[in-house]
Amino acid sequence: MKLNVAVQMDPIERINIKGDSTFALMLEAQARGYALSVYTPDTLSQRNGTVSAITKPVTVQDVEGDHVRSGAPARTDLSTFDVVLLRQDPPFDMGYVTTTHILERIHPKTLVVNDPFHVRNAPEKIFVTEFPDLMPATLITRDKGEIEAFRAEHGDIVMKPLYGNGGAAVFKVATQDPNFGSLYDLFASMSREPWVVQHFLPQVSEGDKRIILVDGVAAGAVNRVPQPGDIRSNMVRGGAAMPTDLSRREIEICERIGPALREKGLIFTGIDVIDGHLTEINVTSPTGLRAIKRLGGPDLAAQIWNAIESKRQ
Repeated sequence: MKLNVAVQMDPIERINIKGDSTFALMLEAQARGYALSVYTPDTLSQRNGTVSAITKPVTVQDVEGDHVRSGAPARTDLSTFDVVLLRQDPPFDMGYVTTTHILERIHPKTLVVNDPFHVRNAPEKIFVTEFPDLMPATLITRDKGEIEAFRAEHGDIVMKPLYGNGGAAVFKVATQDPNFGSLYDLFASMSREPWVVQHFLPQVSEGDKRIILVDGVAAGAVNRVPQPGDIRSNMVRGGAAMPTDLSRREIEICERIGPALREKGLIFTGIDVIDGHLTEINVTSPTGLRAIKRLGGPDLAAQIWNAIESKRQ
């Protein structure tokens, strides 16, 4: 199958190809003979029912510093593509939400991956709460009294922005932490959104496992181990990628959530699991493909395109 593919992403010239899952998907697409174009979300437009963007054809190669060759940019009707990959990085803000509304106009005739309706309605830290028995104790609120009561009940906690990403502004707050009031004031001044507050899992020091599911089926994983003195295991924050296998509990988690992912058209998802507790379901721009392959795991980019092809037949 030869597909015409557009990728909605951050500027391709600036990406770090060593760990970029979008780039892994593009390398595999090119190897299959697909036509590849890219565009940035700021060029997305809707006019009289037509959805367009300033796209440019590209070829890619796995060479740092010389990873992309681009053709001439032109405004293009996105419905002329077979597939659009929705792959710009969060933050999941109103700009991001608006792109999902616009891309809904062409989906599913043009297959948007992941389904923009469900990307919008299943954000990472909220969708996961549909499975409370799989999670650590979790609170979503802006109310200071609620947070204080939760901390009194559960002891050490983690606070993070509801729509944050990449481990930014994630804090551990101890049971008797004198910085809590200042931290609350800082968060409150930065955003009007609620926060996610979770019971702190000390086993995070042993790793926060990223598991990739392809069309709802567990396909591969990497264990991300935080640096000493840090609770954040995100690889962009210095977390070390380690090979891993899935435990029985992790397989159970994947089997539980898999049907919901398939039903929502979430072909490429990445879940985060700490000590057998599900903490996030990443649907916007999941990462981990290159680390898994580099550590001897499967080529998940190929599996993702197989799943996409099956939905285009």
